Amino acid sequence: MIKLIVGLGNPGLQYERTRHNVGFLFLDRLVFGSGHGWVRESRFDGLLSEIESEGARVMLLKPGTFMNRSGQAVGKVARYYKLVPEEILVVHDELDFDVGVVRLKKDGGHAGHNGLKDIIAHLGSKEFYRLRIGIGRPVSGRVVADFVLSDPSRSEWNSLLLAFSLADSYVGQMIAGDLSVVMNKLNSS
Repeated sequence: MIKLIVGLGNPGLQYERTRHNVGFLFLDRLVFGSGHGWVRESRFDGLLSEIESEGARVMLLKPGTFMNRSGQAVGKVARYYKLVPEEILVVHDELDFDVGVVRLKKDGGHAGHNGLKDIIAHLGSKEFYRLRIGIGRPVSGRVVADFVLSDPSRSEWNSLLLAFSLADSYVGQMIAGDLSVVMNKLNSS
């Protein structure tokens, strides 16, 4: 059962719609229409909200630290609410997938993603779930940091919106703990 969904991104208007912020953008979609808003929680270094799905409530977290220090906020929330890593779902951008591809996995390394690297360090575990949303790779010669911190094109944005819609359709099942079922469906499509 998932008790905390974390969206990764960078705070600030200049990063709001960048590729690196797909985690934030997806959580904003979940909160929109839920009747809840975001509450700044300085003790957790982030913004918190919650949603309800089929009678189950889940916390949402957007770390207020920058991407490379995301684990600081995740660790604080996990310790305060006594969450084990298996109860946490992290939504993040994935360079290794084409734009709009959505995959779910449990554990594994950070594959160079500094947000994941910091979460692993602060939780002391890799055993959390990851909802990976493809943003594609930059063209040869373009710096990866510049690519992830730039806005997607209109067609890429449309693909991301479709990805958000697909992922959203499985949120209830993920919260309920049917993660292996969702993994099989998403990873085989």
